[in-house]
Amino acid sequence: MTETRNHHADERRNGDVMAETSTADDVFDDTYKEKEGKPPIKFVWRNIVLMSLLHIGALYGVVFIPSASCLTLAWTAVCYLISALGVTAGAHRLWSHRSYKASLPLRVFLALANSMAFQNDIYEWARDHRVHHKYSETDADPHNATRGFFFSHIGWLLVRKHPDVIEKGRKLELTDLKADQVVMFQRRHYKLSVVVFCFLVPMLVPWYFWGESLMVGYFVPGLLRYTVVLNATWLVNSAAHIWGNRPYDKTINPRENPFVALSAVGEGFHNYHHTFPFDYATSEFGCKLNVTTAFIDLMCFMGLAKDCKKVSKEMIVARVQRTGDGSNKSG
Repeated sequence: MTETRNHHADERRNGDVMAETSTADDVFDDTYKEKEGKPPIKFVWRNIVLMSLLHIGALYGVVFIPSASCLTLAWTAVCYLISALGVTAGAHRLWSHRSYKASLPLRVFLALANSMAFQNDIYEWARDHRVHHKYSETDADPHNATRGFFFSHIGWLLVRKHPDVIEKGRKLELTDLKADQVVMFQRRHYKLSVVVFCFLVPMLVPWYFWGESLMVGYFVPGLLRYTVVLNATWLVNSAAHIWGNRPYDKTINPRENPFVALSAVGEGFHNYHHTFPFDYATSEFGCKLNVTTAFIDLMCFMGLAKDCKKVSKEMIVARVQRTGDGSNKSG
C-alpha cells in the first residue's frame, strides 16, 4: 500500500492534467494515513434483515418469469436500462465526476431514473463515490476492496461506516451538488420518489396497459429487476477491483472486467476509470460494451448534453507505457 501511495504522489506531481480536468474531490489523496488499530465492526441489523428479505423476494420473483408476458419481460429490460442509466450516466458520470454537462430535461430524467435504481439519493451517492476515489482502497474508502469481495460487494452496507469514511465525507465541499436544484429536490423527496418509480411504476405499467397480474408486475419488473441492478452496480465495487487486467496502472487495484462492463452498462473498464476519472466514457474504446457512453453520445446529438471530457490518445499511450501491466490493446 505504501508503494502504491508513493506512486500516486509521483503521478500527481507529474501533473497528467488530471487535477486540472477532474474535480479536486475525486483525485486520490496521497497524504492520507490510516490510523493504528481498527474500530470494532458494528452490524446494522435492519439492513441485514432488509437485504436478506430483498434477495429472497428476488429469488421468488424468478418463479414468475415463465408466466410473465413478452411485453412484461421487455418492460423489465427497459426498467433495468433506465434505472442503470440513472446510476451510471447520472449519479456517477454526471454528478460525481462532472465529466459532461446535461440540460435540465436530461437532469430531471436522470434523477427520476436514479430514484428507480434506489441506491441512495444522488447527493449521498456522489459524496460517497468521491470519497471512494479520493481515498481508494484505504480505511476511508466506503467499500474498500482490500477487505475482500463480500465487504466491497454488499458487506459495507451491512455494517457501520469506518469513522474515517464519515470524517472524510464531511470535509468534501460538494458545492456543485448543493447548487443543483434537481439534486436537492430529489434529496428532499427521495423516499416518495423511490416508492413511485422503483416499485409502483414498474408494477402498474404492465398491469394497466396489457393486463399483467400485479403479482408478476411486483416481483419481475419490480423486485427482481431492482435486485439485479443493485448487484450489477455492486460488482463495480467488488469484482472490478479484484479480477481483470490493469493496462493503464498496475499499481492500483481497479481492473478491466468485461463481464462487469456488460452487466453494469459500461462501468467495468475500471482501471481506466480510476486512472482517468474525468473521462466521460470511462473507457478508451468508445461505445464498445458501453451502453452508457452510447446514451451520452445520443444525448449530445440531440442537444441535451455537451462538453464531454475526454482523455487524449497521446496521454493514454504515455500512461500505458509508463505504468501499465503490458496487456493494453489500444483502440
